[in-house]
Amino acid sequence: MNEELAFMREAIRLSEENVDTGRGGPFGAVVVKDGRIIARGANSVTATNDPTAHAEVVAIRAACQALGTFQLDGCDIYTSCEPCPMCLGAIYWARPSRLFYANTKEDAAAVQFDDQFIYEEIARPVSERKLFTSQLLRDEAIGAFRKWAQSELKTEY
Repeated sequence: MNEELAFMREAIRLSEENVDTGRGGPFGAVVVKDGRIIARGANSVTATNDPTAHAEVVAIRAACQALGTFQLDGCDIYTSCEPCPMCLGAIYWARPSRLFYANTKEDAAAVQFDDQFIYEEIARPVSERKLFTSQLLRDEAIGAFRKWAQSELKTEY
């Protein structure tokens, strides 16, 4: 348990450092494998003009590079805040063993990082979402899926 607390404290330290240096939002994350930190990430959305550069995504990208794989089997992710929908999706796709977080999504909303609208939008039928969304050329696009299903070159994930 002391080790887990130390890893979480590092994620929290990264979140505070990010605020102190003005590099981005108050979010930090670390990826741990075999009892050691293999990757760190801090929110860099505004510093990099990349809306996907959340701490968890930055840390996942770094960990996958360090391990030379697209999945984080046997890894744990520690993040200073409960992941947003995008980060939670990325975490599930990365397939770590465990996820730990400190602040809640309600804590984040209290300082203007509110993702509730995304949860609400996902639950709505596509035709009722606030962002205009329209399907085009499915009959053409389905060809790539058919090729994938038959491909001997694919890497399953």
